[in-house]
Amino acid sequence: MPATMTPAPRPRNTAFVPLDAGWRQWIAENRLRDCTPESMLATMTGAGLDPHESRAAIAAMEDDPAFRAARRMQQVQRKLESIAGNLQRLWQSAPDYGTVEKRATPSRDEFVERYVRGCRPVVLTDVAEDWPAMKRWSPQDLQQRFGHLMVEIQDGRNADPRFEENKLEHRRTVRLSDFVDRVIAGGPTNDYYMTANNEVLRRPEFQPLLADIGRLPPACDPAALAERSSFWFGPAGTLTPLHHDTIMLFHTQVVGRKRWRFISPLETPRLYNYNNVFSPIDLDRPDLIRYPAFAGVKVLDVIVEPGETVFLPLAWWHQVSSLELSMSFSFTNLDVPNQFEYRNADIRDW
Repeated sequence: MPATMTPAPRPRNTAFVPLDAGWRQWIAENRLRDCTPESMLATMTGAGLDPHESRAAIAAMEDDPAFRAARRMQQVQRKLESIAGNLQRLWQSAPDYGTVEKRATPSRDEFVERYVRGCRPVVLTDVAEDWPAMKRWSPQDLQQRFGHLMVEIQDGRNADPRFEENKLEHRRTVRLSDFVDRVIAGGPTNDYYMTANNEVLRRPEFQPLLADIGRLPPACDPAALAERSSFWFGPAGTLTPLHHDTIMLFHTQVVGRKRWRFISPLETPRLYNYNNVFSPIDLDRPDLIRYPAFAGVKVLDVIVEPGETVFLPLAWWHQVSSLELSMSFSFTNLDVPNQFEYRNADIRDW
């Protein structure tokens, strides 16, 4: 055992914190993260555990049969991570990798091969040229046509650092007219937002919004639009934190601008994705002390203007912020396979 792990003499009559099953699990997890025994001993003694008992437990973990099995599984996992990392380096070697293309709509064949199967984000600049929404949609129009209806929003987000993960707890039902007034008067904020979860486009009263949509991008099924589309409305300052979707989608900006930032799905091992589809990393303020593996991850950045349509390819991570009061329309009615299986981790206390 290294000399640096030698604890100080045990004080008399000291009541130590018990080294229970939870602490033994903590030892195993942190050794699997390659934390040093010295740093772990310092943490444990700082938390009030017996230094002698802690040192022995750390040393004993290396011979624990369950831990040794976990080390074997870790080797398999790291092989997969290395393959993803190598493929990412290959993708990233392309001269145009760091730029999200903005282009007029390509043919269906090119779109499917280059962006769907090629798994590349793109902004289509001309999809919404003929949409009545581009001339009609505004907060005032929303209020005039639908203001008497009740809608679901997210509220109280600012008080919860994990507001998106806990979005069901932030559901509120409000009169749309009142919400429009609040958005207009409140200025930039992330505290409230009408997101895709509102499901208003499944209601007959909101069908006129769908009538404001014109032609669709390539590889879309118009017949499925009503069932697979969503309406977004909120102030400047709303934020959708870093996550990945489980399907591919389009997102058309009708009013206001949004900033989209993308990260390749091959970077998933570096994004601390322990809880479902979420990463705890904030791209505005990345904490490289807590999340050192994120250092060097390539982030693609693009401003999406009114009338432009983002294509979000399979499993790409993204963080989205509204730069102005925003009205958007998203849709997932691709006519190519768009249902996939994920085996998400569900660990909420790391």
